[in-house]
Amino acid sequence: MRIEAAVLRAADAPYSVEAVDLAEPGPGEVLVRIAGTGMCHTDLLGRAPGDRIAKPVILGHEGSGVIEAVGPGVVSLRAGQHVVLSFDSCGGCAECRGSRPTACSRMTALNMRGTPADGVVRARDERGTAVNNRWFGQSSFATHALATVANTVPVADDLPLELLGPLGCGVQTGAGAMLISLGVGVGDSVAIFGAGAVGLAAVMAAKAAGATTIVAVDLNEARRDLALELGATHALDGADPDLTRRIRRLGGEGVRCSFDTTAVPAIVAAAVGCLRAGGVCGLAGVGSAEYRLDPMVLLGRTVKGIIVGDAVPQVFVPRLIELWRLGRFPFDRLIRTYPLTSVNEAEADAVEGKVVKPVLIP
Repeated sequence: MRIEAAVLRAADAPYSVEAVDLAEPGPGEVLVRIAGTGMCHTDLLGRAPGDRIAKPVILGHEGSGVIEAVGPGVVSLRAGQHVVLSFDSCGGCAECRGSRPTACSRMTALNMRGTPADGVVRARDERGTAVNNRWFGQSSFATHALATVANTVPVADDLPLELLGPLGCGVQTGAGAMLISLGVGVGDSVAIFGAGAVGLAAVMAAKAAGATTIVAVDLNEARRDLALELGATHALDGADPDLTRRIRRLGGEGVRCSFDTTAVPAIVAAAVGCLRAGGVCGLAGVGSAEYRLDPMVLLGRTVKGIIVGDAVPQVFVPRLIELWRLGRFPFDRLIRTYPLTSVNEAEADAVEGKVVKPVLIP
């Protein structure tokens, strides 16, 4: 079928919204008409010098929409269902079978390259050139996307479907870090570094979990103010030279949990340094710089990497939606919508910090 998609043809080129021929869903696949798709920081990996994402490619991995068709062998999903799309997983490795799909042995191959793992081309441009459309098993910067049973989450029909896509990645990552990975609970103290979509989702989740000290850290004053509105008890400037000591003081002898979304080495060191004895630091930021941590500070403390909040999307996305229905997780406050044709404006606004979570509407 003929669809419209935002195609990235080079790391330094603008997106081009153009016609693309998309294959019918194959075994285990579903065709989804996209209602909205979030733009995530991870999509910027397509801009990284020397990146391994084959071009041309359709990015986008926070899609939501309506199933229009299902492929052979699909029995758990049906046409007409409203769905949120998340990351893909194989379903057959030991980690997937143990309900840990974020640790899937094929995570990189299925999500981070954009190319079909089976080598079968599913999308072509008007010249007949193959266009990669398997970014996180969906490539949802488009009017339609092919997804898999593994990364499709059915949701209720009465929800604002066009706004739900960010629950599939960025929002799920921050909230899952608090509620699953770090196990934040009533009375806990937490420091969250970076008040973008992931960090602010973490703030909201920490509040919903009953944490009583929630420290948000960011360079952007407007983001700090928003963090306070969403549940942070304190908001600190990331450039404060006394940052670590101030956070330790707010947490008594330090905070029980910290969470970094920045991947900035100095900030990661602060995230570890502000922990109390027995504390845990979660790292979700993606960067290329090395981290150097004081081994004495690490004694009695834990540092762990977190991928998509360690969540099972089919379980966790509905949980977040219920918290939203109760007014305890207002993730929609992070969103500004743009038409798909304004994808380059949305990207620029996100990079410049003018918007927390752009959502593209085809």
